[in-house]
Amino acid sequence: MADYQEFNSIPVGQLGIIALPGCEEMAQKIDYYLVKWRHERESEHKSTISFAGYERDSYLIDAAFPRFGTGEGKCHIAETVRGFDIFILCDPFNYGVTYKMYGAVNHMSPDDHYANLKRAISAIAGKARRITVIMPMLYEGRQHRRTSRESLDCADMLHELFMHMGIDNIITFDAHDPRVQNAIPLKGFESVQPVYQMIKSLCRNVENLKIDKEHLMVISPDEGGMGRCIYFSSVLGVELGMFYKRRDYSTIINGRNPIIAHEFLGANLEGKDVIIIDDMISSGDSMIEVATKLKELKANRIFVCSSFGLFCNGLEAFDKAYEQGLITKVFTTNLIYSTPELLSREWYVSVELSKYVSYIIDTLNHDCSISRLLDPKDRINKVLVKYGFKQPDEV
Repeated sequence: MADYQEFNSIPVGQLGIIALPGCEEMAQKIDYYLVKWRHERESEHKSTISFAGYERDSYLIDAAFPRFGTGEGKCHIAETVRGFDIFILCDPFNYGVTYKMYGAVNHMSPDDHYANLKRAISAIAGKARRITVIMPMLYEGRQHRRTSRESLDCADMLHELFMHMGIDNIITFDAHDPRVQNAIPLKGFESVQPVYQMIKSLCRNVENLKIDKEHLMVISPDEGGMGRCIYFSSVLGVELGMFYKRRDYSTIINGRNPIIAHEFLGANLEGKDVIIIDDMISSGDSMIEVATKLKELKANRIFVCSSFGLFCNGLEAFDKAYEQGLITKVFTTNLIYSTPELLSREWYVSVELSKYVSYIIDTLNHDCSISRLLDPKDRINKVLVKYGFKQPDEV
């Protein structure tokens, strides 16, 4: 904990965490770290009235989200939140949560989770001192711009939460396009990059990994993801390549222009390990096509690092790609729902971020800057030194 920050400031208010349906497991992990740290933390101020409720056995707020037979729902908070600094965890993409409507079992959609988020804010009824929403994958984040007569769902969501529901901050991870925050230019919006956790997981789970320009290359599967890949390659000190998508703009299939081909731009790949970086794996078709192209260019092992693994069309395509040697490992975070089937796959590695989210919550509750948490360069260098990829005098 000392590596991050020493807290000398007074908390904004008593800390409270509300876990929406589907976020209970992540909330319990976060709560474990916060309870542990605050019991261990030495401070002469812990006994003062300003720190009332600082050290507790749990920071989870008792909140229920019952459903009526029609499918309608509500939120009921069973304890006081007056003056609290509330953090609400929301995973709009957890389709593993179900409810009954007229006797039929329905899987919760992103719209259902968003409705629950608004119910939780409504149940707080303006009594909290501050409300921060932690939404790892942004609701409707892919609908971030208008190209014709289209809705702007993500911008509408942000505007509604801040302007009408009264939240103070929103924290998301690896936003598909961070410029969506332009919808709320005077409000708190943070898009956090899990680069440090990805690199640490790569070092731990890949044998014979060599991080240098002769043996490793970072690849962006499209031009839109170049920003995150530039940072990734620069902190590792390796070359960067990219694919761009040629689309058929005369045709629309399922609301999108179909991709005709992926074209590669970059240095020679022969014999090099490759890390493909993207914000999400949706169906995975594009990722597997990119991996196929890389193998044609004589790349060695291919690792996929993506913040969010949705796998909307199932896991069979990745099972086949692994059997064919196209993909060696797939890394995605535990920030959104992962099925038991995915977690059991030999080619899959879940990247743990609950401790990192705990650091963010603890820091914000003390109203301290999270700049050091958002720029992990120093921590990445320490990991590279630890695993022998850099010498201490190089850091």
